[in-house]
Amino acid sequence: MNSHIFTSESVTEGHPDKVADQISDAVLDKCLEEDPQSRVACETLVTTGLVVVTGEITTNSDFIDIEGLVRGTLKDIGYDRSSAGMHGGECGVLPLIGKQSKDIAMGVDREGAGDQGMMFGYATDETEQFMPAPIFYAHGLVRRLAEVRHDEILPWLKPDGKAQVSIRYEDGVPSSVDAIVVSAQHDKLIDGDDDNSINKEHRMIKDRIISEVIEKVIPLEWLHGLDDNKIHVNPTKRFVTGGPEGDAGLTGRKIIVDTYGGMGRHGGGAFSGKDATKVDRSGAYAARWAARSLVEAGAAKKCEIQLAYAIGVKEPVSVYVNNFETGKFTNNELERIVKDVFDFRPESIIRDLNLRKAIFFPTSTYGHFGRKAVTKVLDTGESVDLFPWESSGKVQDIQTALKM
Repeated sequence: MNSHIFTSESVTEGHPDKVADQISDAVLDKCLEEDPQSRVACETLVTTGLVVVTGEITTNSDFIDIEGLVRGTLKDIGYDRSSAGMHGGECGVLPLIGKQSKDIAMGVDREGAGDQGMMFGYATDETEQFMPAPIFYAHGLVRRLAEVRHDEILPWLKPDGKAQVSIRYEDGVPSSVDAIVVSAQHDKLIDGDDDNSINKEHRMIKDRIISEVIEKVIPLEWLHGLDDNKIHVNPTKRFVTGGPEGDAGLTGRKIIVDTYGGMGRHGGGAFSGKDATKVDRSGAYAARWAARSLVEAGAAKKCEIQLAYAIGVKEPVSVYVNNFETGKFTNNELERIVKDVFDFRPESIIRDLNLRKAIFFPTSTYGHFGRKAVTKVLDTGESVDLFPWESSGKVQDIQTALKM
C-alpha cells in the first residue's frame, strides 16, 4: 500500500495578508457597483496603525470612499480596538491610486487578455466540494475560529489566526489526520509571564480550541487515536500580539491558501483587487470551472487544467488537461471536449460567469474554490450568483460530449 502525508494551510479573516485582500476586494466591488466596466488593480498594505491602498483604477464613478471602505472592513473583521492589533476607527488610511496604463487598456479594449500568464484549475473527488481534503479542512478550522469569536463562544479570541492540517493518504485516498496545527490570537487570560502562568493559560486555550474548533470540524473517526502531541495549538504557548501590529500584510500573499493548498499547481498571479479583465483571476476561475465539471461528470477522479494567455489576444495561447491517469479518457480527448464545451476567451468568461458584478468580496477569505454557489441580493436589489465557477451547469454538456 502506498502511503504518504500531505499538508495544507489556511488563515483567518484577521490574518494581515487576508485583511489586505479583503480591503482590495471591497474597493473592487464598490467600483463595480458604481460602474460595471471599471478596471481595477487594487493593492493594499496593512501595518501597525496604517493602511496604504494603491494601484490603478479606471472607473466612471464620481467618488469611491476608500477611507470608509477600509474602516468598515476592519471593523467588521474585529479590528475595532488597539489591543486587537489594529483600530479601524483610529488608524491612518493613505490612498495612492492611479489610472490603468493606456498600453494595457489598449489590449483590453479589443477584448483581449489584460496580461500574459498561465492559470491553473484543479479538482478532485475526495471531498463533496471537489477540493483536496487538507485545504478543505484547514479552511474549516479557520472559519470556525472566526465563528466562535464573533458568536462569543470563545470571547477571548482575537482576529488573527491560522491552521494547518496534515492528512495521510493510502493509495491516493484520504484515510486519517496525522497532525493539526492551530495558531489563534487571544487576550491575555492569566496575569504573569512566568512559566507556570503561561503553561496554565496555554492548557486552558488548547482544551477549548480542541473542543470548540477542532472537534467541530475534523471527522471524529479521523481524530480517534490522534496523540495530544500531534495537535499543536499555539506552539509557542502564547499568541497575544498579532494582526497588523504583529506582522505587515499585503494583497496577494496567500495565493496557495486562495487555491488548492499546494495540491494543484499555481501560475503565480494573485486574485484579490483585480477585476475580471485580469486573466490572473478570470482565467483561474474558468480553469477551476472546467476541471470541476470534468470530475463531477465522472470523466476523471482528479483533474488539472492549465490556460495561458498573451496580453491583448482573445484566444488562450494554450489549453492543457491532465487527469493524472484517473479517468476513462485520455488527456487529449478531455482537452478536445473542454475546448468544445467552454469558451476561454476573457470576454466570454466574464459573460458566462457574470463577472462584472460586485461578487468578489466573499472570495477574499477561506478560499476562492470549493465554495457553494449561492445567490446574493445586492444593495441595488439585484440578485447575483456568488462563486458561479462552482456551478454544475456544464456537467451535462460534458457527459453528452463524452457519450457517458
